[in-house]
Amino acid sequence: MIAIASIVEGDGEVRALPVLLRRLSDWLPASEYPQSLPPIRVRRDRFLNRDDEFRKQLLLAATKCGEQGWILVVLDADDDCPATLAAAIYRRAQQYVAHRKLSVVIANREFEAWFIAAAHSLDGYRGFRVPPVVVDAEVPRDAKGWLSDHIDGGAYRTVLDQAAFAATIDLQQAFDNSRSFRKLCKEWRTHVADRV
Repeated sequence: MIAIASIVEGDGEVRALPVLLRRLSDWLPASEYPQSLPPIRVRRDRFLNRDDEFRKQLLLAATKCGEQGWILVVLDADDDCPATLAAAIYRRAQQYVAHRKLSVVIANREFEAWFIAAAHSLDGYRGFRVPPVVVDAEVPRDAKGWLSDHIDGGAYRTVLDQAAFAATIDLQQAFDNSRSFRKLCKEWRTHVADRV
């Protein structure tokens, strides 16, 4: 068994990321059983800008996943370059958890961009309607707002909808249409699926 201790920034991700990781386990199976532990929720700015908080949360994740586990940090890029931000966080984190397997995945621009990438698989689900033209998944600055604009008679509600959408999206569509989702899959293969 490989224990996965994730660090996320929102209440929606606390529920949605374990769902997504369980689905990845079926889609990209491993020889060892992956156990997604309850994610550690952080405030993004505080986590990134206060070294004591950064260190504390990483050491907590290291303790939770154990020697053979994997620490997975998943944050939104917002206006940052995902690759640059991920590399900077990874380098900083290595100071504290060099003894653990570690990945940093930055969703470009938000976690919900992965839903836009697989929008066709969500058509009709929870009131969502695919528009005639779907934008490039990683372009909208407000992916949550884009989803809300396409939900009949309602709005996208992070805490209620995020886990449900994560349980429903077509993973191949998300993979094909989102570079940051491909990064998540690459890290999954490295630390779980292709692990010897």
